[in-house]
Amino acid sequence: MKKIYLFIILLFISGTAFSQGFNSISASNPNNIIAAGNQGKLFWSNSGGSGWSSYVINSTVDYKSVTAAGSYYFLAGNSGKVYRTGINSVNLTEFNTNNSVPLNSVFFVDTLTGFACGNGGIIIKTTNGGMNWISSVLGAFTLNAVSFKDTQNGIAVGEGGRIFLTSNSGLNWTLQASVTNRNLLAVKYFSGGIIITGEYGIIITKNGSGSFQTVQSRTTSDILGIAGNFSSAHICGGGGFIRNNNNGSSNFFNFEINPMLADLVDICFPDSLNGYAVSSLNNAVIKTSNGGNSWSLTGGASVSMNWVPKLTTTGGIGNNLCLHPSDRNSVFVMYGNRVYASRNKGENWVQIATTSLGTAAHSFYVSPLDTNIWVAAIESSTDRVIRTTDYGVTWTTIVSRNFSNYGQPLEMDQNNPGIFYFAPDAGGFLKSTDNGATFSEISNSFPFRSPCDLIVMHDSSDILFVADGVTGSGLGDIYKSSNGGINWAKVHTNSSSSEIPSMCNTVFDKSVIYATNWSGGNIYRTTNYGDNWSLLRTNPNSGWASDICKEDPTVVLTGSYGSPTFLSTNSGANFSSYTSAGGAGAGMLVPERGYFLNMMTGGLYKLNIVYSVLTNLEEKIITGVPGNYSLYQNYPNPFNPSTTIRYDLPKPGTVRISVYDNLGREVRNITNEFRQAGAYEVSFDAGSLGSGIYYYKITAGNFSSTKKMVLIK
Repeated sequence: MKKIYLFIILLFISGTAFSQGFNSISASNPNNIIAAGNQGKLFWSNSGGSGWSSYVINSTVDYKSVTAAGSYYFLAGNSGKVYRTGINSVNLTEFNTNNSVPLNSVFFVDTLTGFACGNGGIIIKTTNGGMNWISSVLGAFTLNAVSFKDTQNGIAVGEGGRIFLTSNSGLNWTLQASVTNRNLLAVKYFSGGIIITGEYGIIITKNGSGSFQTVQSRTTSDILGIAGNFSSAHICGGGGFIRNNNNGSSNFFNFEINPMLADLVDICFPDSLNGYAVSSLNNAVIKTSNGGNSWSLTGGASVSMNWVPKLTTTGGIGNNLCLHPSDRNSVFVMYGNRVYASRNKGENWVQIATTSLGTAAHSFYVSPLDTNIWVAAIESSTDRVIRTTDYGVTWTTIVSRNFSNYGQPLEMDQNNPGIFYFAPDAGGFLKSTDNGATFSEISNSFPFRSPCDLIVMHDSSDILFVADGVTGSGLGDIYKSSNGGINWAKVHTNSSSSEIPSMCNTVFDKSVIYATNWSGGNIYRTTNYGDNWSLLRTNPNSGWASDICKEDPTVVLTGSYGSPTFLSTNSGANFSSYTSAGGAGAGMLVPERGYFLNMMTGGLYKLNIVYSVLTNLEEKIITGVPGNYSLYQNYPNPFNPSTTIRYDLPKPGTVRISVYDNLGREVRNITNEFRQAGAYEVSFDAGSLGSGIYYYKITAGNFSSTKKMVLIK
C-alpha cells in the first residue's frame, strides 16, 4: 500500500485574516461534507460539521473544486488531475487526465459521467468515473466553472464574460452572445434554468428557453458560489454575504444572517434546509439547517475582533472616509487639512495632498465623474466648502458659511454624483449641480439650527434627510424633504439629546435608516422611509458615527463619542461592543462584511477579525493494513506535555480513544471517528491536564484495550 500521511484535526485554527482557507465545499448529504483548499488541504466531516477531520494529501496540489456524485466525491486542481474519494473517509484515488493544465472546476452528473474545465480553454470529459478522459479546447482563455443539468445539457463560463452551451454531452460547445466583459466565476445549470455569477457583482440568469439576462445586484463585490435550485438559489461572495432569490426576489435582495466576516468562496446545499459555506481566508465552516434563515459556525469555531491602528494622525472630526469610485482596493481619508490614500483596503496609508484653506475637514468626497475633483467642508476663520480639480495640488473656496462644530454638513448625491448638498448653520439648504463648482440656496432659508448630517435616499434623489441639533439644546431633530430639498418637514425629535450626529441608509432597502444621538447612547431606526422612527437600542456611550455595510444591510456599525464601537451582524437585533483607542469615533466606513474602517479623532483603525479553535490532535497513517488489532504503549512515557499513541486497525470501522484520570473519570476524548484499516499514530497534547497517572483506552469493533501513561510537569 502506498504510504500516505493524514493529519486529522477535530478542531481547527485559522490564524490571521490572511491565512489560507478553502476553495470549495460539497456535501453528499446533510451529515457528510468535504472542503478543499490549497497545498493538499481537505476537511471532512460525517457528523454534520460537529467535528472535522483535516487531511493534507499531496501538499503540492491546490484543490480548486470538489463535487459530490452518489457515494463519491471528485476533486480537481492545479495538477491537471482529477481525484476521487468515498463519502465515508478520505483516501484519494488519482486519475490521470492526460492534461497538465490547471483545472478550476469539476462537475459529475452521476458517478460515471463527469466534466472539468480550466486554463487554456480546456474541457475534459469522462464516462467511466474518471478512469479515462477526452479533451476539448475552446480557446486561449481561462474557463472557471462548468455545470450540467443532465448528461446532455451543460454550460461552461470563464474569462471575459464567455459563456458556452452544449446540448450533446460536450461533443460541441456554442459560444453565446456576450452580456458582459467581466470574468465569470461560477455557474449552476438547474432543471429550471441557469444562474451565472462573476466579478464585480455580476449575476446572469436564464429561465428555461429564455435568453441570458443580467441582474442588477447593487454590489461591486465578486460573487463566487451558487447553490440550491433555480427558484430558491443561494449565492455568496464579497466579504461574507449570502443572498437568495426566494419569494421572487430576482435581484437576490434576501440577505441571510451569518457569522462569517471574511470572503465566502463556495456554498453547497445537499437538500433544501441544510447548507455549508467556506472562506478562502480561514478554516471556519459555517452551516445552516433552516434553509438559510440563520447560519452558525461549526466544529467549535469562534471569532475574535479588535481594532488595529493603521494611521496615526490628528484632526479627525467629521466622516471624511471616501471610497475610490472605481478601484475597490483604494480608499481616501482627510484628517485636518491633509488627504491620505490607501491602495490596499486601509492596511497602509500615505499622505497625497494638503490644503491651506482650513484646519479641520468635516466632509470629503472624491468625484466618481472625475477623480481629480475633490470637494470638502473644512473649518476656517469662516468655515468653507473647498474644491480641487487637480488631485489636491490647488484648492478654491466655493462657499464661505459656518457649519456644525462636530458634524458632516456636505453630502454628494450617490444617485447623481455631479450633485452636492450643503447645510450650514443658521438656516438654508444649498445645492450644486455642477460637481461642486457652485452652490445655490434652494430652501428659502429653511430655519435649520446646526445640521450634523444629511443623506440622500438611494434611487430617489428627491428624498433627503437632515439631522439638526445644537450642543446643549436638549433637542435633536430629523427633517425630511420629498422634493429635492426645497421643502422640509420634521419627522423625528429626540428630546433627551442635543444632536443626531450620524445617519446611514442602504441601497438594498430604501425604507431602512439608522440614526445615532448625542449626548445619549440611543440608536433610532425607521423602517418606513423615515416617516416614523423608533428607539432600537441604548448604548452605554454617546453616539456619533455609523454605517451600513455596502454589500450587506444586515451588518451595521456605530461609533461613540469615546472608544467603544457597536457591531450588529443581524440587522440590528443584537450589537457587540469592541473598544478602539485614538479618541472618539467620528467617521465609519464598511465597504464589505470583512472590511471595517473607524476614523477616530486621533487616528484611523481597521477591524482585525480572527477565527480560531484550539487544535490538540494529530494523527498519521504509518503503514499498510495490519493483521490484528493492537494498542501500543505511548512514547515517550513519562511525557510533558505531548506523547504519541500507536494503534493497529485490521478492519475499517469507528475508533474511539479516550483518556481517563486515576479515578476513572474521562478527561479527554481524543477521537471518535470512522477510520479505514491501517496502522495509526496519534499525537496527544496534555498541556491542559495536571501531573499524574492517566489511562488511555481504545474501542474498535469488538476490540478494547487500556494502557497507563504518566504526565510529569
